[in-house]
Amino acid sequence: MDMQQEDDLSIFVQVFRKLAPEVNEQQVEQFFLYRRELVEWNRRFNLTAITDTGDILVKHFFDSLSLLSVYDREEARVLDIGAGAGFPGLPLRIVRPHWRVVLLEATGKKVTFLRHMIELLRLNGVEAIQGRAEELAHERAYRGAFDMVTARAVAALPVLLEYAAPFCRVGGRMVFPKKGDLVGELAQGNAAARRLGAVLKDDVAVRLPGLADGRRLLVYEQVRPCPQQYPRSGSVMAKKPLGGA
Repeated sequence: MDMQQEDDLSIFVQVFRKLAPEVNEQQVEQFFLYRRELVEWNRRFNLTAITDTGDILVKHFFDSLSLLSVYDREEARVLDIGAGAGFPGLPLRIVRPHWRVVLLEATGKKVTFLRHMIELLRLNGVEAIQGRAEELAHERAYRGAFDMVTARAVAALPVLLEYAAPFCRVGGRMVFPKKGDLVGELAQGNAAARRLGAVLKDDVAVRLPGLADGRRLLVYEQVRPCPQQYPRSGSVMAKKPLGGA
Protein backbone atom coordinates (compact mmCIF):
# COMPACT_ATOMS: atom_id res chain seq x y z
CA MET A 1 0.00 0.00 0.00
CA ASP A 2 1.51 3.36 -1.02
CA MET A 3 1.45 6.52 1.10
CA GLN A 4 -1.62 7.95 -0.65
CA GLN A 5 -3.55 4.73 -0.06
CA GLU A 6 -2.50 4.73 3.59
CA ASP A 7 -3.70 8.34 3.98
CA ASP A 8 -6.97 7.50 2.22
CA LEU A 9 -7.45 4.48 4.45
CA SER A 10 -6.84 6.49 7.62
CA ILE A 11 -9.32 9.22 6.63
CA PHE A 12 -11.86 6.71 5.38
CA VAL A 13 -11.83 4.64 8.56
CA GLN A 14 -12.20 7.78 10.71
CA VAL A 15 -15.31 8.86 8.82
CA PHE A 16 -16.58 5.29 8.74
CA ARG A 17 -16.37 5.12 12.52
CA LYS A 18 -18.49 8.24 12.76
CA LEU A 19 -21.20 7.04 10.38
CA ALA A 20 -21.13 3.31 11.10
CA PRO A 21 -19.19 2.50 14.30
CA GLU A 22 -19.49 -1.26 13.76
CA VAL A 23 -17.74 -1.24 10.36
CA ASN A 24 -15.31 -4.10 9.89
CA GLU A 25 -12.13 -4.69 7.90
CA GLN A 26 -13.93 -6.66 5.19
CA GLN A 27 -16.28 -3.75 4.50
CA VAL A 28 -13.36 -1.32 4.27
CA GLU A 29 -11.71 -3.65 1.76
CA GLN A 30 -14.94 -3.78 -0.25
CA PHE A 31 -14.93 -0.01 -0.59
CA PHE A 32 -11.36 0.09 -1.86
CA LEU A 33 -12.13 -2.70 -4.34
CA TYR A 34 -15.20 -0.74 -5.44
CA ARG A 35 -13.07 2.36 -5.99
CA ARG A 36 -10.45 0.43 -7.97
CA GLU A 37 -13.07 -1.08 -10.27
CA LEU A 38 -14.83 2.25 -10.74
CA VAL A 39 -11.60 3.93 -11.85
CA GLU A 40 -10.78 1.04 -14.19
CA TRP A 41 -14.22 0.83 -15.77
CA ASN A 42 -14.41 4.58 -16.13
CA ARG A 43 -11.49 4.44 -18.57
CA ARG A 44 -13.77 2.57 -20.97
CA PHE A 45 -17.21 3.82 -20.02
CA ASN A 46 -18.42 7.20 -18.85
CA LEU A 47 -19.73 6.10 -15.46
CA THR A 48 -18.87 9.18 -13.41
CA ALA A 49 -17.35 12.63 -13.84
CA ILE A 50 -15.61 12.19 -10.48
CA THR A 51 -12.40 10.29 -11.23
CA ASP A 52 -9.83 11.43 -8.65
CA THR A 53 -9.38 8.66 -6.10
CA GLY A 54 -9.62 11.04 -3.16
CA ASP A 55 -12.76 12.64 -4.57
CA ILE A 56 -14.32 9.21 -5.01
CA LEU A 57 -13.89 8.59 -1.29
CA VAL A 58 -15.39 11.95 -0.33
CA LYS A 59 -17.91 12.84 -3.03
CA HIS A 60 -19.19 9.34 -3.68
CA PHE A 61 -18.60 7.16 -0.62
CA PHE A 62 -18.84 9.69 2.23
CA ASP A 63 -21.69 11.49 0.50
CA SER A 64 -23.60 8.20 0.12
CA LEU A 65 -23.02 7.14 3.71
CA SER A 66 -24.20 10.52 5.00
CA LEU A 67 -27.75 9.20 4.52
CA LEU A 68 -27.21 7.05 7.61
CA SER A 69 -27.38 10.24 9.69
CA VAL A 70 -31.09 10.57 8.86
CA TYR A 71 -32.15 7.00 8.09
CA ASP A 72 -30.64 3.97 9.77
CA ARG A 73 -32.51 0.75 10.49
CA GLU A 74 -31.34 -2.77 11.18
CA GLU A 75 -33.38 -3.99 8.23
CA ALA A 76 -34.96 -2.10 5.35
CA ARG A 77 -36.04 -2.47 1.75
CA VAL A 78 -34.40 0.38 -0.16
CA LEU A 79 -34.75 1.71 -3.70
CA ASP A 80 -32.08 3.87 -5.36
CA ILE A 81 -33.56 5.62 -8.42
CA GLY A 82 -31.11 6.55 -11.14
CA ALA A 83 -28.35 4.67 -9.34
CA GLY A 84 -25.69 5.42 -11.95
CA ALA A 85 -22.46 3.80 -10.77
CA GLY A 86 -24.17 2.77 -7.54
CA PHE A 87 -24.48 5.89 -5.40
CA PRO A 88 -25.82 6.01 -2.78
CA GLY A 89 -27.32 2.50 -2.85
CA LEU A 90 -24.22 0.29 -3.03
CA PRO A 91 -22.19 2.02 -0.28
CA LEU A 92 -25.25 1.86 1.98
CA ARG A 93 -25.70 -1.84 1.26
CA ILE A 94 -22.03 -2.58 2.05
CA VAL A 95 -22.35 -1.22 5.58
CA ARG A 96 -25.90 -2.47 6.15
CA PRO A 97 -25.75 -6.16 5.13
CA HIS A 98 -29.35 -6.85 6.16
CA TRP A 99 -30.80 -4.22 3.86
CA ARG A 100 -32.44 -5.37 0.64
CA VAL A 101 -31.52 -2.88 -2.06
CA VAL A 102 -32.80 -2.35 -5.57
CA LEU A 103 -30.63 -0.22 -7.87
CA LEU A 104 -32.76 1.20 -10.68
CA GLU A 105 -30.86 2.56 -13.68
CA ALA A 106 -31.92 3.24 -17.27
CA THR A 107 -28.48 3.07 -18.94
CA GLY A 108 -27.35 -0.41 -19.92
CA LYS A 109 -23.59 0.05 -19.44
CA LYS A 110 -24.15 1.33 -15.92
CA VAL A 111 -26.39 -1.61 -15.09
CA THR A 112 -23.65 -3.93 -16.40
CA PHE A 113 -21.16 -2.26 -14.05
CA LEU A 114 -23.57 -2.49 -11.11
CA ARG A 115 -24.13 -6.20 -11.67
CA HIS A 116 -20.38 -6.70 -11.96
CA MET A 117 -19.86 -4.99 -8.59
CA ILE A 118 -22.65 -6.93 -6.91
CA GLU A 119 -21.00 -10.16 -8.01
CA LEU A 120 -17.43 -9.05 -7.27
CA LEU A 121 -18.31 -7.80 -3.78
CA ARG A 122 -20.44 -10.90 -3.14
CA LEU A 123 -23.44 -8.88 -2.02
CA ASN A 124 -26.66 -10.74 -1.30
CA GLY A 125 -30.04 -9.06 -1.23
CA VAL A 126 -29.18 -6.42 -3.83
CA GLU A 127 -30.16 -6.30 -7.49
CA ALA A 128 -29.64 -3.92 -10.40
CA ILE A 129 -32.63 -3.38 -12.67
CA GLN A 130 -32.52 -1.66 -16.04
CA GLY A 131 -35.65 0.42 -16.41
CA ARG A 132 -37.37 3.74 -15.90
CA ALA A 133 -38.96 4.79 -12.63
CA GLU A 134 -42.11 6.17 -14.25
CA GLU A 135 -42.82 2.73 -15.72
CA LEU A 136 -41.71 0.47 -12.87
CA ALA A 137 -43.71 2.46 -10.33
CA HIS A 138 -46.96 1.28 -11.93
CA GLU A 139 -46.05 -2.39 -11.43
CA ARG A 140 -47.74 -3.97 -8.41
CA ALA A 141 -44.59 -5.67 -7.13
CA TYR A 142 -42.81 -2.34 -6.66
CA ARG A 143 -45.54 0.15 -5.85
CA GLY A 144 -45.60 1.12 -2.19
CA ALA A 145 -43.04 -1.61 -1.51
CA PHE A 146 -40.03 0.23 -0.08
CA ASP A 147 -39.15 1.47 3.40
CA MET A 148 -36.75 4.07 2.02
CA VAL A 149 -36.41 5.57 -1.45
CA THR A 150 -33.54 7.78 -2.52
CA ALA A 151 -32.21 9.45 -5.65
CA ARG A 152 -29.08 11.54 -6.08
CA ALA A 153 -28.49 14.16 -8.78
CA VAL A 154 -31.47 12.97 -10.83
CA ALA A 155 -33.87 15.93 -11.10
CA ALA A 156 -35.36 18.93 -9.36
CA LEU A 157 -37.24 18.19 -6.14
CA PRO A 158 -40.84 18.15 -7.50
CA VAL A 159 -39.82 15.61 -10.16
CA LEU A 160 -37.78 13.57 -7.66
CA LEU A 161 -40.80 13.32 -5.41
CA GLU A 162 -43.05 12.22 -8.24
CA TYR A 163 -40.58 9.52 -9.19
CA ALA A 164 -40.10 8.33 -5.60
CA ALA A 165 -43.44 8.65 -3.78
CA PRO A 166 -45.23 5.86 -5.68
CA PHE A 167 -42.56 3.39 -4.53
CA CYS A 168 -42.62 4.41 -0.86
CA ARG A 169 -44.80 2.56 1.62
CA VAL A 170 -47.00 4.53 3.99
CA GLY A 171 -44.80 5.42 6.94
CA GLY A 172 -41.67 5.07 4.82
CA ARG A 173 -39.10 7.74 4.04
CA MET A 174 -37.71 9.43 0.96
CA VAL A 175 -34.22 10.89 1.37
CA PHE A 176 -32.79 13.28 -1.21
CA PRO A 177 -29.25 14.71 -1.07
CA LYS A 178 -29.28 18.32 -2.29
CA LYS A 179 -27.11 21.43 -2.17
CA GLY A 180 -27.23 25.08 -3.18
CA ASP A 181 -30.00 27.64 -2.85
CA LEU A 182 -33.14 25.55 -2.40
CA VAL A 183 -35.70 28.18 -1.36
CA GLY A 184 -37.76 28.09 -4.55
CA GLU A 185 -37.18 24.41 -5.25
CA LEU A 186 -38.14 23.46 -1.70
CA ALA A 187 -41.38 25.46 -1.85
CA GLN A 188 -42.37 23.73 -5.10
CA GLY A 189 -41.27 20.38 -3.73
CA ASN A 190 -43.39 20.72 -0.62
CA ALA A 191 -46.42 21.65 -2.73
CA ALA A 192 -45.77 18.59 -4.91
CA ALA A 193 -45.36 16.40 -1.83
CA ARG A 194 -48.84 17.29 -0.58
CA ARG A 195 -50.35 16.05 -3.85
CA LEU A 196 -48.27 12.87 -3.67
CA GLY A 197 -49.22 11.97 -0.10
CA ALA A 198 -45.93 13.03 1.52
CA VAL A 199 -44.70 15.67 3.96
CA LEU A 200 -41.27 17.12 4.70
CA LYS A 201 -40.03 15.70 8.01
CA ASP A 202 -36.44 16.93 8.19
CA ASP A 203 -33.83 19.11 6.49
CA VAL A 204 -30.38 18.21 7.79
CA ALA A 205 -27.01 19.76 6.96
CA VAL A 206 -24.24 17.30 6.00
CA ARG A 207 -21.12 17.84 8.09
CA LEU A 208 -18.39 15.46 7.01
CA PRO A 209 -14.75 15.99 5.96
CA GLY A 210 -14.57 17.41 2.45
CA LEU A 211 -18.33 17.99 2.19
CA ALA A 212 -18.60 21.45 3.70
CA ASP A 213 -20.29 22.82 0.59
CA GLY A 214 -23.86 23.33 1.72
CA ARG A 215 -25.03 19.76 1.23
CA ARG A 216 -28.35 18.85 2.84
CA LEU A 217 -30.51 15.81 3.24
CA LEU A 218 -34.21 16.36 2.68
CA VAL A 219 -36.34 13.72 4.38
CA TYR A 220 -39.96 13.19 3.40
CA GLU A 221 -42.44 10.81 5.01
CA GLN A 222 -45.11 9.04 2.95
CA VAL A 223 -48.20 9.66 5.08
CA ARG A 224 -50.80 8.19 2.72
CA PRO A 225 -50.70 6.11 -0.48
CA CYS A 226 -49.55 8.00 -3.55
CA PRO A 227 -52.50 8.60 -5.93
CA GLN A 228 -52.56 6.06 -8.75
CA GLN A 229 -52.14 8.60 -11.55
CA TYR A 230 -48.55 9.27 -10.44
CA PRO A 231 -45.91 9.14 -11.70
CA ARG A 232 -46.77 10.64 -15.05
CA SER A 233 -44.48 10.24 -18.05
CA GLY A 234 -41.03 11.79 -17.86
CA SER A 235 -41.86 14.32 -20.57
CA VAL A 236 -45.01 15.49 -18.77
CA MET A 237 -43.15 15.79 -15.46
CA ALA A 238 -40.50 17.92 -17.14
CA LYS A 239 -43.04 20.22 -18.82
CA LYS A 240 -45.54 20.43 -15.99
CA PRO A 241 -43.81 19.67 -12.68
CA LEU A 242 -46.06 19.34 -9.66
CA GLY A 243 -45.98 22.34 -7.37
CA GLY A 244 -45.23 24.73 -10.24
CA ALA A 245 -46.98 28.01 -10.82
